[in-house]
Amino acid sequence: MTLLKAAFAAALLIAGAAHAAEDRPVVAAPAGTVAGVIDAGTLAFKGLPYAAPPVGAGRWRAPAPAARWDGTRDASQFGPACVQPTPGPPSVYSGEVGPTSEDCLTLNLWTPSTRGKAPVIVWIHGGSLTSGSGRSALQNGARYAAAGTVLVTINYRLGALGYLAHPDLSKETPDGLSGNYGLLDQIAALQWVRNNIAAFGGDPDNVTIAGESAGALSVMYLMVSPPARGLFAKAIAQSAYMISTPELKAARHGAPSGEAAGVYVQGALGAPSLAALRAMDPQVLTDKAAQAGFLPFGVVDGVVLTRQLVDAFDRGEQARAPILVGFNSGEIRSLRFLAPPAPKTTQDYEKAIRARYGDLAGDFLALYPAATLEESVLATTRDALYGWTSERLARSQTKAGQPSFLYLFDHGYPAMDQAGLHAFHASEIPYMFGTLDRTPPRWPKAPDTADEARLSDAMIGYWTSFARTGRPDAAGEAAWKPYAPRGPYMAFRDKPTAETDLMPGMFALHERAVCRRKASGDQPWNWNVGLVSPVLAGPTPACP
Repeated sequence: MTLLKAAFAAALLIAGAAHAAEDRPVVAAPAGTVAGVIDAGTLAFKGLPYAAPPVGAGRWRAPAPAARWDGTRDASQFGPACVQPTPGPPSVYSGEVGPTSEDCLTLNLWTPSTRGKAPVIVWIHGGSLTSGSGRSALQNGARYAAAGTVLVTINYRLGALGYLAHPDLSKETPDGLSGNYGLLDQIAALQWVRNNIAAFGGDPDNVTIAGESAGALSVMYLMVSPPARGLFAKAIAQSAYMISTPELKAARHGAPSGEAAGVYVQGALGAPSLAALRAMDPQVLTDKAAQAGFLPFGVVDGVVLTRQLVDAFDRGEQARAPILVGFNSGEIRSLRFLAPPAPKTTQDYEKAIRARYGDLAGDFLALYPAATLEESVLATTRDALYGWTSERLARSQTKAGQPSFLYLFDHGYPAMDQAGLHAFHASEIPYMFGTLDRTPPRWPKAPDTADEARLSDAMIGYWTSFARTGRPDAAGEAAWKPYAPRGPYMAFRDKPTAETDLMPGMFALHERAVCRRKASGDQPWNWNVGLVSPVLAGPTPACP
């Protein structure tokens, strides 16, 4: 039995003895008294409201504080997920979402004990800011609680209900702002944690924000958002993507303003007024907005998000927080819609790249050669979105004097590899949560072996250690050294392996490409790379 499994079993026995006569642990928190449940030997409290329901006149408003409840609140069940588009064709990620509602601003937490000051991880789910919830079986927090950490999962508003900006909405606020409601929800959840987590055995001064994909995008938003400052001490960003984001009132970087996008959505929905939009059924509104092409992102409004992520990190305006950051080698294998189709011939490929990348084409083709055409197309999108972002975050925090730890998840197993999904997007989640037995129906099933369990134990060890101390350590595993350019990173293959110089040349190429896009002023930087990249302007003095 591994050390982490032994600790988990011991915690289960201790908790079982302590609560044998107390099936419903009760906590008197500032928000109110709650009765939770025992989950795998740890204490779980589910469906706790951290903000008032954003329904009726509360739709498209900043979250208001939740009223303190009287009596003892039943915290044995998850709250409904936030409204999200009706699921389309099934995918590897398809699973049971459960009931949805606009009354969805709740959180769940798992704790080893209501006494003490345990480190806290607040996990922000992914799903393109469009789907997902804090109740997913993949992100059950019992293993973290058994390892001495309080794990919190949250719901936040999604899609058009969470990120729609509109000039009429802006007029309703003193600052003339709209959009970013889902991000404001996350900030409200962190404020609730600061005010209440001590009652559940957590340390409000040792909170780590963590997330994967859109959850990691949210982590970056929180790191640069002034209203979030002081609400967390560390950050974990898994498969983050530092893409350009709309500005509230101005069309910049090839995107319409957030307000203009909102007016377009209003027209597509056939709503004559803001009152009519607020009166629409939330599911109908969400589905129709998604069908009209609305993509939810934070908006640069000068208050919640002051500038583009790239610029905020360049100016050193982000939170001074240690970071653990990384990506997966097969990110795009399950997200092939993000990559263009490969051309018919290698000659067509090279011609297109030279036309788009100009003096950078030689470096591009050395990294993504025509000889491995399909793999090169997948790797281009992976690196431009996730690889470049991960290394940029590590560099930024290192420059800011904060310990940074970089990883590459490159693990597969027979069912995954046979499906052509080696180390696909989000495939690290069941390892770092210890939920390999709870994956969705179409997720390739991992073998129940000691090696798979050891890798999962190691990742939980690194993640909980980072939350506790700011340094990722796992008993009996490779030492994870802080990041430095062309320096150390952790490769999660069949086991954790300390390596150096991640993908030489990758970061430099995409950094120069983004710099040129920024300088042009009319090009976004996201998944329009490689064969679908706009023509990059020549070098400028501001570009490395």
